[in-house]
Amino acid sequence: MKPVDQTPTEAADYAAISALYGSLLAALAYTAREREPIGRAELLPLSAATFALSKLVVHEKVEAWLRQPFVEESGAGKKPRGRRLRYAIGELFNCTRCMGAWSALGLVALRLHSPPAGRTATTVLAASAGNDVLHSAFSLLCARANAAKEAADQPRPFSAARRAA
Repeated sequence: MKPVDQTPTEAADYAAISALYGSLLAALAYTAREREPIGRAELLPLSAATFALSKLVVHEKVEAWLRQPFVEESGAGKKPRGRRLRYAIGELFNCTRCMGAWSALGLVALRLHSPPAGRTATTVLAASAGNDVLHSAFSLLCARANAAKEAADQPRPFSAARRAA
């Protein structure tokens, strides 16, 4: 990320985003006081769901409509559009870690205020994250197997010891 003075933004633009996040977090904490707490066992599925949701919003083609007002996408990559707050939101939509904080806030709010819906959404998104992990592992194993096969198929030069024999 570029420093504020190297972008078409002002510190106040980021402060507005931070204030909104902080206000939503405070409201969630306040309204959660009399709700069923989220157990430790749900932390891993919520983490996986947060990962999947932030990846979906930031990278997947199906969510381009959501990013479009804030992010310019081309073959060369993605960059924030406009200036000031629009640009700052574009940076948010370009960062899976940043979007992860917002995704976590939304998923935890859903889980606290509608536990069945929250558990369902978390399960679907966590399964999606598991799918990503399995596909990545499979691709890695295939690439290693292909590289090993190519290495085995390459003719080997005779060593000096074999030539002498």
